[in-house]
Amino acid sequence: MTEHPLHATVSQRGVLFGPRGEILVVRRASDGGWELPGGRLGAEEGALAGVRREIEEETGLNPEVTGAVHAFAWRNDDDDGRFAVYYSCSAGEREVRLSHEHTDHEWLPADAAVERLSGPQGNAVERALDDDPAPGF
Repeated sequence: MTEHPLHATVSQRGVLFGPRGEILVVRRASDGGWELPGGRLGAEEGALAGVRREIEEETGLNPEVTGAVHAFAWRNDDDDGRFAVYYSCSAGEREVRLSHEHTDHEWLPADAAVERLSGPQGNAVERALDDDPAPGF
Protein backbone atom coordinates (compact mmCIF):
# COMPACT_ATOMS: atom_id res chain seq x y z
CA MET A 1 0.00 0.00 0.00
CA THR A 2 1.19 3.51 -0.80
CA GLU A 3 1.85 5.43 2.40
CA HIS A 4 1.10 8.81 0.83
CA PRO A 5 -1.54 8.42 -1.88
CA LEU A 6 -1.98 11.25 -4.33
CA HIS A 7 -5.22 13.19 -3.92
CA ALA A 8 -5.61 14.87 -7.28
CA THR A 9 -7.73 16.79 -9.73
CA VAL A 10 -8.17 14.75 -12.93
CA SER A 11 -7.69 16.43 -16.28
CA GLN A 12 -7.90 14.95 -19.75
CA ARG A 13 -6.37 16.26 -22.94
CA GLY A 14 -6.49 15.26 -26.55
CA VAL A 15 -3.62 14.82 -28.97
CA LEU A 16 -5.93 16.02 -31.71
CA PHE A 17 -4.85 15.09 -35.23
CA GLY A 18 -6.28 17.15 -38.09
CA PRO A 19 -7.23 15.82 -41.51
CA ARG A 20 -3.65 16.24 -42.80
CA GLY A 21 -2.00 14.66 -39.75
CA GLU A 22 -1.10 17.91 -38.01
CA ILE A 23 -1.68 18.39 -34.25
CA LEU A 24 -3.73 21.15 -32.64
CA VAL A 25 -2.15 23.21 -29.85
CA VAL A 26 -3.93 26.08 -28.07
CA ARG A 27 -2.57 29.10 -26.16
CA ARG A 28 -3.89 29.63 -22.64
CA ALA A 29 -5.42 33.03 -21.93
CA SER A 30 -4.24 32.87 -18.31
CA ASP A 31 -0.47 32.80 -18.90
CA GLY A 32 0.17 32.54 -22.65
CA GLY A 33 1.49 28.98 -22.44
CA TRP A 34 0.71 26.38 -25.10
CA GLU A 35 -1.15 23.14 -24.37
CA LEU A 36 -3.22 20.36 -25.85
CA PRO A 37 -6.98 21.00 -25.73
CA GLY A 38 -8.84 19.49 -22.79
CA GLY A 39 -9.62 20.07 -19.15
CA ARG A 40 -11.01 18.71 -15.93
CA LEU A 41 -13.19 15.65 -15.68
CA GLY A 42 -16.57 16.35 -14.10
CA ALA A 43 -17.90 14.44 -11.11
CA GLU A 44 -19.63 11.25 -12.27
CA GLU A 45 -18.69 11.96 -15.91
CA GLY A 46 -17.41 9.16 -18.11
CA ALA A 47 -13.79 9.55 -19.20
CA LEU A 48 -14.39 9.53 -22.97
CA ALA A 49 -17.43 11.77 -22.67
CA GLY A 50 -15.38 14.17 -20.56
CA VAL A 51 -12.47 14.51 -22.95
CA ARG A 52 -14.87 14.90 -25.89
CA ARG A 53 -16.85 17.58 -24.04
CA GLU A 54 -13.74 19.54 -23.09
CA ILE A 55 -12.32 19.50 -26.63
CA GLU A 56 -15.69 20.56 -28.07
CA GLU A 57 -16.04 23.39 -25.52
CA GLU A 58 -12.51 24.70 -26.14
CA THR A 59 -12.25 24.30 -29.91
CA GLY A 60 -15.72 23.85 -31.41
CA LEU A 61 -14.47 20.60 -32.99
CA ASN A 62 -16.22 17.24 -32.64
CA PRO A 63 -13.35 14.80 -32.01
CA GLU A 64 -13.26 11.07 -32.51
CA VAL A 65 -11.43 9.65 -29.47
CA THR A 66 -9.30 6.62 -30.30
CA GLY A 67 -7.93 5.79 -26.86
CA ALA A 68 -5.62 6.73 -24.00
CA VAL A 69 -1.94 7.06 -24.88
CA HIS A 70 -0.28 8.55 -21.78
CA ALA A 71 -0.90 9.43 -18.13
CA PHE A 72 1.09 11.57 -15.72
CA ALA A 73 0.80 12.57 -12.03
CA TRP A 74 2.47 15.54 -10.33
CA ARG A 75 2.08 18.30 -7.73
CA ASN A 76 1.69 21.86 -8.97
CA ASP A 77 3.37 24.98 -7.55
CA ASP A 78 0.70 25.16 -4.81
CA ASP A 79 1.44 21.50 -3.89
CA ASP A 80 -1.98 20.41 -5.21
CA GLY A 81 -2.14 16.93 -6.73
CA ARG A 82 -2.78 16.63 -10.46
CA PHE A 83 -3.38 13.59 -12.64
CA ALA A 84 -3.70 13.88 -16.42
CA VAL A 85 -4.73 11.34 -19.04
CA TYR A 86 -3.95 12.03 -22.69
CA TYR A 87 -5.96 10.56 -25.56
CA SER A 88 -5.30 10.16 -29.26
CA CYS A 89 -8.10 11.93 -31.14
CA SER A 90 -8.89 13.01 -34.67
CA ALA A 91 -10.92 15.79 -36.24
CA GLY A 92 -12.33 15.81 -39.75
CA GLU A 93 -12.04 19.58 -40.06
CA ARG A 94 -9.59 22.37 -39.16
CA GLU A 95 -11.95 25.28 -38.41
CA VAL A 96 -11.40 26.06 -34.72
CA ARG A 97 -13.69 28.27 -32.62
CA LEU A 98 -11.78 29.00 -29.41
CA SER A 99 -13.46 29.41 -26.03
CA HIS A 100 -12.59 32.26 -23.66
CA GLU A 101 -9.93 30.02 -22.08
CA HIS A 102 -7.61 30.36 -25.09
CA THR A 103 -6.35 33.24 -27.23
CA ASP A 104 -4.75 31.44 -30.18
CA HIS A 105 -4.27 28.06 -31.82
CA GLU A 106 -1.99 26.40 -34.34
CA TRP A 107 -2.04 23.17 -36.30
CA LEU A 108 1.56 21.92 -36.15
CA PRO A 109 3.58 19.01 -37.49
CA ALA A 110 4.25 16.49 -34.70
CA ASP A 111 7.89 17.48 -34.11
CA ALA A 112 6.96 21.16 -33.78
CA ALA A 113 4.11 20.29 -31.40
CA VAL A 114 6.48 18.29 -29.18
CA GLU A 115 8.88 21.26 -29.04
CA ARG A 116 6.07 23.72 -28.24
CA LEU A 117 4.53 21.68 -25.38
CA SER A 118 5.64 20.80 -21.86
CA GLY A 119 7.41 17.47 -21.24
CA PRO A 120 4.35 15.36 -20.34
CA GLN A 121 2.24 16.80 -23.16
CA GLY A 122 5.09 16.40 -25.64
CA ASN A 123 5.46 12.80 -24.44
CA ALA A 124 1.76 12.28 -25.09
CA VAL A 125 2.21 13.44 -28.68
CA GLU A 126 5.10 11.01 -29.16
CA ARG A 127 3.05 8.16 -27.67
CA ALA A 128 0.07 9.02 -29.91
CA LEU A 129 2.38 8.66 -32.92
CA ASP A 130 3.47 5.15 -31.89
CA ASP A 131 1.83 2.20 -33.62
CA ASP A 132 1.08 0.62 -30.23
CA PRO A 133 1.03 3.62 -27.85
CA ALA A 134 -0.34 2.17 -24.62
CA PRO A 135 1.77 -0.87 -23.62
CA GLY A 136 2.73 -0.60 -19.97
CA PHE A 137 0.22 2.20 -19.57
